[in-house]
Amino acid sequence: MNQSADHARSYYLASANAMPQRPALQADLSADVCVVGGGFTGVNTAIELAQRGLSVILLEARRIGWGASGRNGGQLIRGIGHDVSGFTRYVGEEGVRYLQRAGIESVALVGERIREHGIDCDLRWGFCELANTPAQFAAFKVELESLAALGYAAQTRLVAPQDMAQVVGCDAYAGGLVDMGSGHLHPLNLVLGEACLAESLGVRIFEHSPVLELTHGDSVQVRCASGSVRAASLVLACNAHLEELEPRLSGKVLPAGSYIIATEPLSAQVAHQLIPQNLALCDQKVGLDYYRLSADRRLLFGGACHYSGRDPRDIAAYMRPKMLKVFPQLANTAIEFQWGGKIGITANRFPQVGRLNQYRNVFYAQGYSGHGLNVTHWCARLLAEGIHAGHSQGLDIFSQVPHMRFPGGKALRSPLLALGMLWHRLREMLH
Repeated sequence: MNQSADHARSYYLASANAMPQRPALQADLSADVCVVGGGFTGVNTAIELAQRGLSVILLEARRIGWGASGRNGGQLIRGIGHDVSGFTRYVGEEGVRYLQRAGIESVALVGERIREHGIDCDLRWGFCELANTPAQFAAFKVELESLAALGYAAQTRLVAPQDMAQVVGCDAYAGGLVDMGSGHLHPLNLVLGEACLAESLGVRIFEHSPVLELTHGDSVQVRCASGSVRAASLVLACNAHLEELEPRLSGKVLPAGSYIIATEPLSAQVAHQLIPQNLALCDQKVGLDYYRLSADRRLLFGGACHYSGRDPRDIAAYMRPKMLKVFPQLANTAIEFQWGGKIGITANRFPQVGRLNQYRNVFYAQGYSGHGLNVTHWCARLLAEGIHAGHSQGLDIFSQVPHMRFPGGKALRSPLLALGMLWHRLREMLH
């Protein structure tokens, strides 16, 4: 993987704001809550807890934002996983309506955090779903009606096939659905800014502090190489990088590879030709393409989610043909950054959130399946509510959705899912 010891060598790292070095844990400490994981889930859970008056210690094995939080596509788009209407039998119709509203309100939550605390992360509003087929465009019309029923119609509009030049310089799409309540941003700068906010609220953050052992009980003991934390409650926020720290959870999330390339800066004329309204864009294929412009007018083009457990030897060589299929006019444009990393995928594409043990003091959230930027922030609030108040209606609703373990154990679950995804892609090609 194209990574330094600290962060993926990405465009985000090259354009990051201040990245203070934080110490490793070197003592035996105590707190109301210990949070393990320094991505969006962990950092925002720490913020929410500190705002409620609890003492928090956050442990990160590498650096703040090292995982998917600091290297993702930067698309802040509504929704929680895939279509949540299929969970009616678990959460009821009112529960489904809650999840649908949460998919919208979670985006607003991120926007409010950025605005309230002046976090510099290049936030830009505007997103467009791209239909690859007429059937997908027809589905957008149904989706628009559903959004109208949630009171969200003012933010959205359909773009007919003949009008797609308004949003993208590619004639391959069968229509679009614009959502001005979603958008895009610099994810690493967001999580870095949020970590500074957490510290200003009294959260103690330790980097380079991988957790080696958890001891459960009325309180939880968290052991690192050179220190430990005893806490009344524990939050596991490691997502695709949980590994074997807690096998009851790691077997339910598949770490899948996702990759992005960034071009050299484009002229204002070329940038406008590609994406006239500076929207984030994402198509509907099984192996989807997503792309947007950076603040300095680079095209950031991502996708190619890999379930095999093996990364491309040359990410740029792998991703460039995909980019040129959409934008052949970039044939002579240089690729200046290439990077990738693991995201957490669940079998039902719905995040896993809840309590773990019989003591009811170990909480977790993971498996955002590509919707992490907004859903992490929402789940962080639910975890904090559950820890502080002892109860959270939203946490209960999320935890009622069952999740299966991936078959085949650690060695075979990636190859088995890769075969399944190949079947879906072949089916897509035949329709």
